[in-house]
Amino acid sequence: MLRLDHLIRLCMELDLIDTKIDLAKTPPLQIEEVLEDPFAVKFIPDNLLGDETRYFMIGQTVSQRLLFLCFNTDGKKAQIIAARDASEDETMFYQRNYNSFN
Repeated sequence: MLRLDHLIRLCMELDLIDTKIDLAKTPPLQIEEVLEDPFAVKFIPDNLLGDETRYFMIGQTVSQRLLFLCFNTDGKKAQIIAARDASEDETMFYQRNYNSFN
């Protein structure tokens, strides 16, 4: 996996139309907050999918909930594949990254 060291702000449309995630457990607003988290840790897997790029991201919502997201993007739309609470290891990784900015 390649780590994205630069911070990017995802300014694109969020596509949740055909998503299989439970939007009651992970509301769209929280997904948007994670996508806009300036301290989020973003990864690109080694294998890319045609015109779209798959990202993995660990980020925090305004209410301090840490989420792991998997999504595809073509640069205009972000299609969420999976969203869940971050694991203990992912939380520690996010905190180390966050602390490096302070």
